Amino acid sequence: MTNSRKYGIVILKKGRDTVSKESEAIKRIQKGLKCTEEEAREIYLSDCAIDKGEKQDFDLTQAQQEVARKFAHTGTRKTPTVYKFEKRERKKNETKGDLIAEIAAFLAEKVENLAIPNAERMISFEKDGKKFELTLIQKRK
Repeated sequence: MTNSRKYGIVILKKGRDTVSKESEAIKRIQKGLKCTEEEAREIYLSDCAIDKGEKQDFDLTQAQQEVARKFAHTGTRKTPTVYKFEKRERKKNETKGDLIAEIAAFLAEKVENLAIPNAERMISFEKDGKKFELTLIQKRK
């Protein structure tokens, strides 16, 4: 069995001429590496053998592969950054607190179940069996 049959050469048709994939590759290698046709053919056949996964003379031995694998996984591991998120303490808004208290005092005699879930923001109450909420929002400058 010849090498060309061993590696399954495909015949391509270009116009009237039939050109094999092997001869095109050999010409491309010859032109790129500026070598003889025999050297280009050897390069092509060795490339085909490598593509098929066949053992080569320059492959590492089992011991060399283990050493290479050992050294490939060395290095320092970067420790992850630890963030310390501290909750910012809000300043009390006296104006909003006073307004909520005044609105609550005004509504106290007219509504039922008056509650202030957030002293600077919200009032909840019931009127005629229906629940309501008032939210006070201060616009920025």
